[in-house]
Order: sequence, then structure tokens, then C-alpha cells
Amino acid sequence: SDSLTDGRRIRVLNITDDYYREAMAIEAGLSFPAEGLVKVLNRVAEEKGLPGCIRVDNDPEFISKKLRIWSESQGVKLQFIQPGKPVQNAYIERFNRISREYITDAYWFEDLEQLRAIIEKWRQDYNQHHPYSALGRQSPEQYLQQAVKQWNRMSAQTCP
Repeated sequence: SDSLTDGRRIRVLNITDDYYREAMAIEAGLSFPAEGLVKVLNRVAEEKGLPGCIRVDNDPEFISKKLRIWSESQGVKLQFIQPGKPVQNAYIERFNRISREYITDAYWFEDLEQLRAIIEKWRQDYNQHHPYSALGRQSPEQYLQQAVKQWNRMSAQTCP
């Protein structure tokens, strides 16, 4: 969380893919009730598909009945980290730190629209240009493109 120049508190929701390290969504709002979380998850699911599992902490929006009903209806398992054990969600904790350093700690925001514009520009740059040693010094987008090409080659070799 952070605040706008007028003092209103803001919250930022980060959704990442642990395997590809892709920033799938970064959403900013004055609050993040469960309904907003489900809305973002539905949008990500439309764009990227549904995961088998979502790892979350124990914030109120994640332990809500609405999210549980959504996950059950979608066949998505919710995996909760143990309270006080952020290392169990290390990838998102690292991403939260990086995004905080480069976005909310780096700028003063007058309104949500300004914050959202900067967030989306940064998210796209992160996905396209941020190299990861675990991905062979490739960005998430480069690694995903390589994985798709490799998958297509393997599929072509196994088809009759």
C-alpha cells in the first residue's frame, strides 16, 4: 500500500506467474475487496487461461468466501502460505519489492489514472526487457516465446 498526494491510501495487487516470472496483472485501487480480486482474476483467465493453483497470503480478500467460491467453480486450487512465512511466496514477495521500488517509491501520484498508466507501462517493460538468471538471462516474454517454439517443435515431432 501507499498513498496519493492528497493522502488517500492506495493498494496495489500484483499477480505473477511463478514459472515464467511474467507480471500478469498489476492493479491499483483505493481498496481491493474480494469482488475486485475476482474481476481481475477473470480478466487474467480470459487473457492467459486458468492456472491449476494460485498461491496467496492470508489477507482478507484472499480468505474471502467470494474467492473460495470462484476458485471452486473454476477448478483452481488456492494454496495459502502459512501466516508469517512470506518466504513461502518468495517470487511474489520479490516482485512486490521490485515493483514498489520502481513505481510507488519512485513517484508521487496525484490520482489513480496517473498511477495506473505508469504501472501498465512499467509492467510491459518488465515483461519484455527484464532479464532473469533463472530464465537464462531472458525476459519473461522472450522465455515464453522460446517455450512455445520448443513446444511446437516437440508437438510436430510426435504427431503421426
